[in-house]
Amino acid sequence: MTVNEGTLDRTLRVIVGLVLIGLTLTHVIGVWGWIGVVPLVAGAVGICPLYSLLGIRTCPMRKN
Repeated sequence: MTVNEGTLDRTLRVIVGLVLIGLTLTHVIGVWGWIGVVPLVAGAVGICPLYSLLGIRTCPMRKN
């Protein structure tokens, strides 16, 4: 699989993931906050399976 997330997209996903997990650990939100693992992993790896299915790319195209 190729990277399909741009730098800004990846950064925002990691931040949102960390915030959700942090809120869960501090008992501000319930167990559903663990869903933050999904954007955290997607941002760290740079691949979004939903983007792949929909044909979306937020990263710049490489020049050949």
